Amino acid sequence: MEFRTKVPVQEGFPKVEHASGVFLIGSCFVENIGAKLDWFKFQNIQNPTGIIFHPSPIRRFFQRLSSNDDYGDNDVLQFNGGWQSLEAHSDMRREIKEECLQELNISLQSSREFLAKASHVIISLGTAWGYIYEESGDIVANCHKIPQKKFRKELSSVDEIINDLEVISHSISQVTEDAKIIFTVSPVRHLKDGMVENQQSKAHLITALHEFLKNSNSAVYFPSYEIMMDELRDYRFYTDDMLHPSKVAVNYIWKLFSYNWISEKSLEINAEIEKIQKALSHRSRAENSVSHKKFLTKLQAKIEEIQKKHPEITFP
Repeated sequence: MEFRTKVPVQEGFPKVEHASGVFLIGSCFVENIGAKLDWFKFQNIQNPTGIIFHPSPIRRFFQRLSSNDDYGDNDVLQFNGGWQSLEAHSDMRREIKEECLQELNISLQSSREFLAKASHVIISLGTAWGYIYEESGDIVANCHKIPQKKFRKELSSVDEIINDLEVISHSISQVTEDAKIIFTVSPVRHLKDGMVENQQSKAHLITALHEFLKNSNSAVYFPSYEIMMDELRDYRFYTDDMLHPSKVAVNYIWKLFSYNWISEKSLEINAEIEKIQKALSHRSRAENSVSHKKFLTKLQAKIEEIQKKHPEITFP
């Protein structure tokens, strides 16, 4: 007897290969999936300008890529002794204005080059609640602890989000015509907005996505939110903060993604890489022993064998 309902997951095509390029952007859930791609040695780039939760700043990022619109003096501001852009995460904050702009534009350039060759783009939407900077009227990616009075909080409508999604899709197609876009709604709960408000926000994102996908041939939906809310509907699948998916939950969602989106060939390679990664993580109590040196020699041989067959896979 089955004691839970399983969320159906659409089989993906084209499949992700180790030689593929996977571009990931959006909420912190992107970094959970990105960490898995890193572990299994897939070619990928994650959140080049840091975590972005709302669709609107994600839209502006892709618009910059497609129009070759670099960050300029008017796109950064100084606060608390540092320079930052309201379009980017605080990870991009620098003490010197020129360094901040340089880092932002290097991220744009590397993103543009990677996206042009990418086979898949994964976009994780976190919230429909946006913080509008009063001076510009734009929804920001991060408030950078600037006084709250300078922002206005609003829930984006379904139509506004659909417009963001359409522009995102069009902008990506201007850089690469072949990439498959995989949208998902982050299962992370934004309870700072309020319990009811979080559900309302997720509902707007999900409704907008499905309306948009009705008319899209290049984009699909992966139900990470639904898997977390239904299959894993228990607090034991959350971390201690009761907001973020636990390691077990992330592994389960990754497993479902892998079975439906990664090729059989790469799944087989993953099994070999898993063994190598676990071996590399092992710390022997007798590192100078003969047995440990033999272990390292065999491990190096396995690494070289994989890298010879698959040059795109590299180990440190």
